[in-house]
Order: sequence, then structure tokens, then C-alpha cells
Amino acid sequence: MDNNLIKWDLELIKRYDLSGPRYTSYPTAVQFDPDLSATDLVQVAQTTLDKTAPLSLYVHIPFCEHVCYYCACNKVITRNRNKAQPYLDTVYREMAKLSEWYSNNRQVNQLHWGGGTPTFISHDQMRELMGQMRQHFNLLDDDSGDYSIEIDPREASVETIKVLRDIGFNRISLGLQDIDPEVQQAVNRVQSVEQTALILEAARAEGFRSLNLDLIYGLPFQSLEGFQRTLDTVIEMNPDRLSVFNYAHLPDRFRSQKHIDAATLPSPDTKLAILESTINTLLQAGYVYIGMDHFAKPDDELAIAQREGHLHRNFQGYTTHADCDLVAMGVSAISQIGSVYYQNQHEIAAYTKAVESEQHAIKRGVQLNADDHLRRRVITQLICHFELDKRQIETEFGIQFDQYFTDALSELAQFTDDGLVELSSEHIKVTPAGRLLIRRICMSFDAYIPKSETLQRFSRII
Repeated sequence: MDNNLIKWDLELIKRYDLSGPRYTSYPTAVQFDPDLSATDLVQVAQTTLDKTAPLSLYVHIPFCEHVCYYCACNKVITRNRNKAQPYLDTVYREMAKLSEWYSNNRQVNQLHWGGGTPTFISHDQMRELMGQMRQHFNLLDDDSGDYSIEIDPREASVETIKVLRDIGFNRISLGLQDIDPEVQQAVNRVQSVEQTALILEAARAEGFRSLNLDLIYGLPFQSLEGFQRTLDTVIEMNPDRLSVFNYAHLPDRFRSQKHIDAATLPSPDTKLAILESTINTLLQAGYVYIGMDHFAKPDDELAIAQREGHLHRNFQGYTTHADCDLVAMGVSAISQIGSVYYQNQHEIAAYTKAVESEQHAIKRGVQLNADDHLRRRVITQLICHFELDKRQIETEFGIQFDQYFTDALSELAQFTDDGLVELSSEHIKVTPAGRLLIRRICMSFDAYIPKSETLQRFSRII
């Protein structure tokens, strides 16, 4: 399958560009129930996990010194660096309990620090946090794992990169968004190209094996020509992966976005033009379209996994680690263990109180039933590989595919008529015109979405 075959059909994109889930999980977080008992969630997690399978670990560090107006992450804006240590001490207490529940000396193949700004904490605190993780979990020491961290180039130095490499990180992801000074001023993230390039060059010199850059289209004052300059600059920086996110302006949900004047946002047509140009530019530069908003070089592990048919998707996005349970710690962190998803308390005060009293901070979650597992498998296969073998699903789950998914296939018939999907007795294949609309196609298999509902809870697909 050649994922560089993308057909841009503006009429179809406009017709199907609704709101919908990103499917970093199925069921999605909308289905998480605060009334489910944490004890029951943990018990089901422990009884349904594979005790010999590897682990993926996630730590959420919520602190940022400056607010980026577009940001929809769970964050705490503060200049007070002294707030970090009490929070980390709480994470260590939670970590000890999670290790007791789930470690079993299972090998940690994937590890990620996200935020917020993980590099908000000091170098000594970085060493301490990784040391605690090594104490409680079986981290690899041969540099063979995927150990990554999100970095704000304004909050890192060459020395920071040395420290991160020394404690075991081998992948980094940098936020860049846009190089245009007017755009940067409008979103309160002024960051020079030189700052970003310095960190990338330092990471290469230290032997980091994968470098990712994040861009956002749809920000204030962006234009087709201006974003093209950003793309040209980024291609010169030569990252291994690129994430190009759609800015969703939801000021009623995210307070910081109230600082953005909606009148300065590019029009829907301009946004689509920027996206089309971005896809064409990156494909011409040799990147592979992984899916949704992700691109990678052909020799990157994501691209290889997709070609070989074992790409996966979870709360950390596209990943090569389908066999891992995801054990997450910190405020608002989401775990995926066995047949359970659960999320921690969203506020630091509530998180801290919960860990002090209960040794965990579980706020809400969901237990997957047989139908959830089946639909998750179908959606994951489509969103990662753009095709599905019905017979394989039938063998795996003991169903008759066409009979089980009568309603979904009926809905897909319209997509077939519009040239987005090809259906046969044995396969579902997403066409080049359908790949940009994969979220909408996957929604056909989502049992939790009323088909007539306007999904304002989710961002737009394009």
C-alpha cells in the first residue's frame, strides 16, 4: 500500500468535514464514567492484563512558565519553580502503587514525559524522576526502548539535551507551530528559528535517534504563503517525524483561547488550502503520510510499522507498541491496562489529596466489553492501515462480519458511492480520497455515536 497516494477532493472534504473523535482510544474518553469504582477498575485491569507483556509508561508534568493561547492541554501556568518538587513527590507515591499493581518486572519498551512543559523541572529533578522510574519499573538500559519527551525549545538548553540523553531518552518532540513573528505574537509563543534549530542540532549531536516537530494550522494571521515559509524552514531542519495539527477554536472550553481574536483566524477555505499545500509539500519532500496529521520519513519506525502491518494507536498517538499496557501517572493522565481505561484527577489539589489518602488518583474510567474490543480492533486497523481484512476479524472474534456490522456497512455504502471506500466480500479499503477523512469513516463503527448527533464535543476532522 502506498500511503503517498492522497487525493484531494475539496467537495467531498467540505461535505464530510464534521466533528468527530481522534480515536486515540475506543471507547473514547467521552465514555469514561466517574461513577465506576476505582477498586473495580483496578481489579479488572489486573485480571485482564498480560503479566508477561511489555509496558509503556507516561508521566504528565503540567507546569508551563508561559501560556500559549491555542493550548488545550491540562496545564498549570506558573513562574514558581518550587511548585515542581511537591508535585513530583506525589507522583513518586502514585508510581509506587502503580508498580505494585502492574510492574511484575515487565520490560518497559516505551516511555514518555508530556505536559505542560516537562523541561520546566530542573536537571536534578529530571535525574531524580528517571531514577524513581528505574527503581519502580524495569526500564531498559541498552537504549533499545522508545523513550521520548516533549520539549519547548524556550525551556531547554544544550546542557538540558545532554542530561536527557544521559538519563536514557532517545527521542524528542519539539513544539514549533509557526515561524511567522506575527502569528507567534498572536498566540503568545515567541520562539526563534534559531532556538529550535539549536535544540535539534544538540539532539543530533547527542545521538537522539528520532526528532519530531509539531506544527499547527488555523492560527491567527496565518496565510497560505506564510505557512509555506514555515514548511520550507522545517524541511531544512530535517526532522524524522512531523505532526501538523488543526487548531480548534473552542474558547468556551479552553480559557486561554479567549485571548485569540476570532476575526484574525484564517477562513475555512484558507485552512483547507494550507492543509492541501502542506500535504503536497511534505510528500514531495519525501515524507510518508502516516494518517490524520502525522508524517514520517520512509525509514522511520512508524512508516516501517505501517508498511509491515503492525502500526498501532493509543493515547500517545500512532505507535509501534501494540503489545504494551499503558501505565500513566500524574494529573489527568490516562492509563490503558488490560480491558480498562481510566483517567486521574484533573486538578493538582484533587490529585494530591487522592494520592495522599488513597495512593492513587483515579477519577473516572471504562471497562471494555466484548463489543468494545471488536470495534476497537476494527477502528484501529482502519485508522492505522486504511484497509481491513474481514476474514481476519471473523477468525479473531468468531463473528460474521457483514452480519455483525450491518448498520456500519449500510453507512459505508454512501462513502462507497462517493469514492471514499471500496467494499468487497472480504475487504474494506479506504481510497486515496478517503484517507484524509478516516476519522469520519471510523465513526461508522462507533457504537456510542448517535448517527444524527452533531458532535460538538469533538474537534473537526479537517
